[in-house]
Amino acid sequence: MEAGIVGLPNVGKSTLFNALTAAGALAANYPFATIEPNVGVVPIPDPRLAAINGHIETQKIIPAALRLVDIAGIVRGASQGEGLGNKFLSHIREVDAILHVVRCFEQTPGAEEVLHVEGSVDPMRDIGTIETELILADLQTVEGALPKAERAAKSKDPEAVLRAELLKQLFPLLNEGQPARMLQIEGKDLQRAFKSLGLITAKRVLYVMNVDEGDPLGEGPLASRVRAHAESEGMEAVPVCAKIEAELSELEGAERQEMLEALGFKEPALDKLARAAYHLLDLQSYYTAGPKEIRAWTIPVGCKAPQAAGVIHTDFERGFIRVEVYSVHDLEEFGSEKAIRDHGRMRTEGKEYVMHDADVCHFLFNI
Repeated sequence: MEAGIVGLPNVGKSTLFNALTAAGALAANYPFATIEPNVGVVPIPDPRLAAINGHIETQKIIPAALRLVDIAGIVRGASQGEGLGNKFLSHIREVDAILHVVRCFEQTPGAEEVLHVEGSVDPMRDIGTIETELILADLQTVEGALPKAERAAKSKDPEAVLRAELLKQLFPLLNEGQPARMLQIEGKDLQRAFKSLGLITAKRVLYVMNVDEGDPLGEGPLASRVRAHAESEGMEAVPVCAKIEAELSELEGAERQEMLEALGFKEPALDKLARAAYHLLDLQSYYTAGPKEIRAWTIPVGCKAPQAAGVIHTDFERGFIRVEVYSVHDLEEFGSEKAIRDHGRMRTEGKEYVMHDADVCHFLFNI
């Protein structure tokens, strides 16, 4: 799972990225990697891993992970080459979702001045600026691809016809300033063709409201406007004070917990952000558990057992026979896999089994 962090310059985007990746590095038993200066991998907080470990001893615990790409700051006119221009496009086209950081705080009197690129703070204007640039970039893509697609469609190849029809529907939508995700797509073939276009505005968006220290829950008027906008789009919004999270990311153990309690937080806001990104993409976790490792695996909601097995290794999907499965709740109730089996709660499922969130699995396969 990969998400791109976008936003105007000086909205706290890089501070947020650094806080997320630093927090990931501090997480006990959690793998972390800085792949490039602007790419990091952070764990998805998941208390169910500890619940499993309470009944099954293991050498290591591996959570699901979110790969973050810190996209270069986007400015007005970026789609026409302003700022870093189209340099950001190659990065953002590859991600699964967009984390759009929006500044939702005014300048604090007496604090070091952080100038807004537009000269004033207006989160809705900023959202409009970024979305306009992404729509214009997609419009260029569609406009350039349409003539070739129309020529290919003359061959009557079903995929070529489908692609041409999609592009014809997308052009007026984007031209009217609407994101590609507003197009109603029905049927697996259309959805697959739509995804293959690689349009930026087809991606789901999580609005990250960078709030002031005095409004950590994002209850002020600026954040409230962003939250209402996200709800109107069917998207999600999470309040984060990047400054607080940066301070938390530098602390460990008791010091970190002490600061959280002083702030009245049950957990860092970054934990909520990571889970919200997971939820935004309609993802869920299943687990494998044994003496070597307890691990969370990421799958789409509605995934069937063979495809879930394929996330571990393609051979598992190819040679899938069946899966033995129980839930984390079963483990907490009965205390061990043997007790689960003795009480008849260990299920054997075949190729048509639709995976559930919090399944714990043993796959049987033969290649």
